[in-house]
Amino acid sequence: LYYSGYISVFVDGKEVVPERWRTAWNPNSYKFSVNLEKDKRVPLKIEWKPNGAVAYCGLRVYSPVDDKKQLDMSWWGEMQDQIDYYFIYGEDMDDVISGYRTLTGKAPIMAKWVIGYWQSREKYNTQEEVLSTLAEFRKRNIPIDNIVIDWLHWKQDSWGSHEFDRDRFPDPKGMVDSIHDMHGHVMISVWPKFYVTTEHYKEFDKNGWMYKLPVQDSIKDWVGPGYLSSFYDAYDPDARKLFWNQMKDHYIPLGIDAWWMDASEPNIRDCTDLQYRKDLITPTALGPSTKYFNAYGLMNAEAIYDGQRETNDDRVFLLTRSGFAGQQRYSTATWSGDIATRWEDMKAQISAGLNFAASGIPWWSMDIGGFCVEDRYVAAAKEYLKTGKETPDMKEWRELNTRWYQFGAFAPMFRAHGQWPYREIFNIAPENHPAYKSVVYYINLRYDMMPYLYSLAGMTHFNDYTIMRPMVMDFTADKATRSIGDQYMFGPAFLVAPVYNYGATSREVYFPAGSDWYDFYTGKEINGGQRLSVAAPYERIPLYVRSGSIIPFGPAMQWSDEKPADIINLYVYAGENGEFVLYEDENVNYNYEKGNYAVIPFKWNDEKQTLTIGERAGQYPGMLRNRRFNIIKVSKDHPVGYGRENKGVEVAYNGTAKTVKL
Repeated sequence: LYYSGYISVFVDGKEVVPERWRTAWNPNSYKFSVNLEKDKRVPLKIEWKPNGAVAYCGLRVYSPVDDKKQLDMSWWGEMQDQIDYYFIYGEDMDDVISGYRTLTGKAPIMAKWVIGYWQSREKYNTQEEVLSTLAEFRKRNIPIDNIVIDWLHWKQDSWGSHEFDRDRFPDPKGMVDSIHDMHGHVMISVWPKFYVTTEHYKEFDKNGWMYKLPVQDSIKDWVGPGYLSSFYDAYDPDARKLFWNQMKDHYIPLGIDAWWMDASEPNIRDCTDLQYRKDLITPTALGPSTKYFNAYGLMNAEAIYDGQRETNDDRVFLLTRSGFAGQQRYSTATWSGDIATRWEDMKAQISAGLNFAASGIPWWSMDIGGFCVEDRYVAAAKEYLKTGKETPDMKEWRELNTRWYQFGAFAPMFRAHGQWPYREIFNIAPENHPAYKSVVYYINLRYDMMPYLYSLAGMTHFNDYTIMRPMVMDFTADKATRSIGDQYMFGPAFLVAPVYNYGATSREVYFPAGSDWYDFYTGKEINGGQRLSVAAPYERIPLYVRSGSIIPFGPAMQWSDEKPADIINLYVYAGENGEFVLYEDENVNYNYEKGNYAVIPFKWNDEKQTLTIGERAGQYPGMLRNRRFNIIKVSKDHPVGYGRENKGVEVAYNGTAKTVKL
């Protein structure tokens, strides 16, 4: 099904596709299956309500395939000299992903601020909007690390100039300095797109590094009256160097921290057939785009990563909409694009993130709340601003965002973004509203988890680990996990079960066999190997911890490195043996590649009920040499829900091994 607007599909009188929606400028595809009988005709009905000046409605029905044939795998390509097949063997799924990264590149360690909370919208139109938004987070004591300046921060007719519109952003350097003074970081949107009138376009064009057909065909974009532009040829190594040098000249002096490499498919023209999209970037420096089309995002990411690594020692961070094998080696996170503000779209993000992770690329993000907004939510928000009334649609909008934020707190990147209505929680609901309270709780919890999360980032680099994990990765022997796509493991400890139905206050969760499980909020034990309906009140996402888990929680913070974790609340979940390694380094540079980092191993012996804090290995400048661990045991006989103020057995630690009886 290819559609925009509202659409439902009925076969033989039965609804096989419940109502879906997508904005007119960004149609969606949806696959579904219906079992039909040979030679039996059945009525087909499509209910479609277009939503916008341009509309899409298409249904393609594939011919039946024999059941045995459906188990076959085949590969086909339009143009190649040969096809190479790689079979990667592993003892388990983590081992296979390690093999993939051996072939395609290690994932660098992200800085802690990358793992913190990101606030974005489409878009902050002025310097004042950017600074006042970040200041409001600080005023309200809501933790945040990053704010995003999206597209059109330049003059309307100057896409690709890399220059701020001084009428709206009068002092870019002062703005970035102010963000840093508020202990924030800033990511800026940089496209591989250039208006033909810009000096940067002319620099590329004189060397033959701009694609010609978009200009020849007079393709104009959607801004103002429409402007003629094209994309640069990222397959040319010298063009990549020029792309970075232009960014370095204009953005590095301002102190920009991260790069949003949007439209890196490349998206020269929306909603057009694939052949024309390929024609628009042919030829590339490597040859016909039919051979190389999908690798554009990889080449573009290489330009930034290599360029910044040569410029300074700050850790690189890129966010890109297009992914390709090996992209993880360029310190890249990929997000799932301009998704819609619908419950079905939120649900789809769970399996999308898990499938992306299973492909071997560890850093993934989504637009919390969805990007493209239904008209009814826009109308509801306008009504609320006018009258203060929470209409039914406004009530649903708040609940949708609450559930999405709860899910987003347990994704590799925690980032809200979208079109109006604004996505800051204080613009979604007042502070006495359960939506506000819930979102602030999970943002705080995200920062409490920072020692755990940063250790996972270290594992991702050194052990080729995967943070967001399909259940089958950790419970392969349990066949029931093989088809679960709506719950997952977040690191080795957490079982996360997002709620994706409006008004739901419970959901079904499968607890895999081989482990016992603890309710994160109460400490109550649940036996593995069963499927249960669990409580999911408005303000809480169902969250469980696997027996044998050791989880380090740090101090309350307003940004990711506000204070050292000199006291760690170390939660130990009894029921089976377990281990965890706390990873630490300087956090801001690449000295870990030279061996400048430290690890502290923990081992839980369930039979002896002892926790061994191992000898610290390694060191780095500024390392915290002495700290305390507040060790809290959770067991069947001693249920303890998570809390910052819980008291356990306190142990002073100076780097030498200690064993504690709990």
